[in-house]
Amino acid sequence: MKIVSYNVNGIKARMERLLEYLDEQKPDLVCLQELKGADETLPVGDIEKAGYGAVWHGQKGFNGVAVLARGQQPVERQRGLAGDPEDAHSRYIEVEIGDLVVASIYLPNGNPQPGPKFDYKLQWMDRLADRARALLAEERPVVLAGDYNVIANDDDTFSVRAMASDALTQPESRQRYRSLLAQGWTDALRTRFPGGGIWTFWDYQAGCWQRDAGFRIDHLLLSPQAADRLTGAGVDKEYRGRERASDHAPTWVTLR
Repeated sequence: MKIVSYNVNGIKARMERLLEYLDEQKPDLVCLQELKGADETLPVGDIEKAGYGAVWHGQKGFNGVAVLARGQQPVERQRGLAGDPEDAHSRYIEVEIGDLVVASIYLPNGNPQPGPKFDYKLQWMDRLADRARALLAEERPVVLAGDYNVIANDDDTFSVRAMASDALTQPESRQRYRSLLAQGWTDALRTRFPGGGIWTFWDYQAGCWQRDAGFRIDHLLLSPQAADRLTGAGVDKEYRGRERASDHAPTWVTLR
């Protein structure tokens, strides 16, 4: 089973690339982020024609997450995170497919920092940690897949210096990510590339793709029951180089 996290950076703008990816790779599950569209405007019909059922959690203009399942309809378990009734951002959707629980996550960026956007990021991460702890208690195979907007280690970026003042590398962001892992989650990509140096995002600016000046912010975290089934993890990097591509590459795990 191939499970993919893919920040599409606007599903309407990237629809051709997304359908191309689904046709060529035929992933079993795809967690999408940054749909940038309200529910009523999302391309549900096109995804269904491609052979995928889906659960959508859209938002007009920005954010938005979804989970697609090849040949079946995922069952929604939860949308959004508890702990802040004022938070209307579409950043979390959780589904069930057979014995597997999968969440698509679009964690706040947090820039500029310090400031209210960074405070919101940290509070959101605390709420995610609460949900993750509850999921672990179910003792089921769970995958938390998404754009975490956290560069967890120095070797997860092309340049520590260039990213030093960014919210993605701040000690508070990293500490919360590491605390999440310490609950018992496995960072799947890290297990396959323990030395780092593998990127999932390349900015459109300053020739970052051409210079391979990227960083790793798309993560798939596995519960112990899912980690026991892990057979592979990687990044489908070449899709970032295609015309009108997202600035993220599809990032994946395979489970037996």
